Amino acid sequence: MSPNTSDTICAIATATGRGGIGIVRISGPKTRQISAEILGFEPTPRQAHSTNFLNASGATIDSGIAIFFAAPNSFTGEDILELQGHGGAQILHEIMEQVLSFGVREANPGEFSERAFLNGKIDLVQAEAIADLIDAGSKQAARSAMRTLQGEFSKRVDLMQEQLTTTRVNVEAAIDFSDEDIDVISDTGVVAAIEDTLIELDKVFEQAQQGLILKEGMNVVIAGKPNAGKSSLLNALAGENSAIVTDIPGTTRDVLKIEIVLDGMPIHIFDTAGLRSSEDLVEQEGIKRAQKAIEQADQILLVIDAAQQEHDANGLLSFLEELHSELKLNSDGITNLTFILNKIDLVGELEAYRSSISLKNKDYPQISLSAKSGDGLALLREHLKQIIGYLPSESGDFVARERHLKALNSAKGFINSALSNLSKHSHIEIIAEDLRLAQKALGSITGEFTSDDLLGEIFSSFCVGK
Repeated sequence: MSPNTSDTICAIATATGRGGIGIVRISGPKTRQISAEILGFEPTPRQAHSTNFLNASGATIDSGIAIFFAAPNSFTGEDILELQGHGGAQILHEIMEQVLSFGVREANPGEFSERAFLNGKIDLVQAEAIADLIDAGSKQAARSAMRTLQGEFSKRVDLMQEQLTTTRVNVEAAIDFSDEDIDVISDTGVVAAIEDTLIELDKVFEQAQQGLILKEGMNVVIAGKPNAGKSSLLNALAGENSAIVTDIPGTTRDVLKIEIVLDGMPIHIFDTAGLRSSEDLVEQEGIKRAQKAIEQADQILLVIDAAQQEHDANGLLSFLEELHSELKLNSDGITNLTFILNKIDLVGELEAYRSSISLKNKDYPQISLSAKSGDGLALLREHLKQIIGYLPSESGDFVARERHLKALNSAKGFINSALSNLSKHSHIEIIAEDLRLAQKALGSITGEFTSDDLLGEIFSSFCVGK
């Protein structure tokens, strides 16, 4: 169902609770009339008026600042009135009651932003960036959301759209003028143009992946046998005693989650029960939950006690095969794995170090450290930043969502199909369709091709009043 944009909407745009300032926002065709009634005069557009807010009988409800934005030069593209008064709940309720008495309805979550999108003031990526900016949990996430709101992501998508449009013109000309011997399939310029688009697509995808990390964070699971120092490592990374640490094996019975931020990147770290055979029903359940967390992890930190013999190559290989067996994976089933050689202070090693170990023709990173003393934690933090794709540059980054990655992947699939069909000298109509579908996939990112259902899903997650 298409949203109704012919009526006038209003909402309290500030957070619930007491505050110094409270804002009521109104948008739609009745806004100009409401401005005259509730202020007692017609406000000058884009000018702050210090005035009273009046009820139906002309009595003052509150006093504050009123700003009127005339269409189309407003956030939504419609007439907008913002009433900035005091932040008491009762005062804002009375202002809302007065506004609603004019036949206005309360806005749905995200409806102001949705109207901005529908009226061409922003595209869908920019609309999503508004919510991401509000929800940003770190400085870098906020900065990236702002860059997206300013159009950085959209510009990159638009560039690829333009490249595909130019290519499609050449390809479809061969269809429309087939009697004139336009040989697109053998045209190296067409192939080069498509390959250039694919290169740009890969760059955008890499940055979008980074943007998704900034928005949602990465899941890192600490796993290992009992008493290897998993909970101590969690506490060291958290900088506080979040997990209980004892010498008794099996202390951790459930999955414990903390969040840390490394250079603006949110990381969700999970401490899990020690992996071993146990007759204790509660511990068995904890181990099952640990296995599930490992299966869903973006990165696994497999903690090994340096004082135990299993930290040599044969011991690690045996442990890895045991882990594969417990998780019912094949021998190559875990690739997102880092070995953490803990408790080096107990075996006389003077310095933490970073290395790698080769097991079954695969190299795994390995970091030796002491969770107790903190030696080596800096190496681990740098390693975590690298494995999640940290980009130190502040330029060119933007926030992204899972649906953006899916759309970029879909576009890449169609572009690769077009290149494959060109190499096979397939019918030109098939190549043209591949390029059309690639362009449609990219268009779904900015909202050029978007269903009402998707719009409803996206904007329903927004704050009311935004």
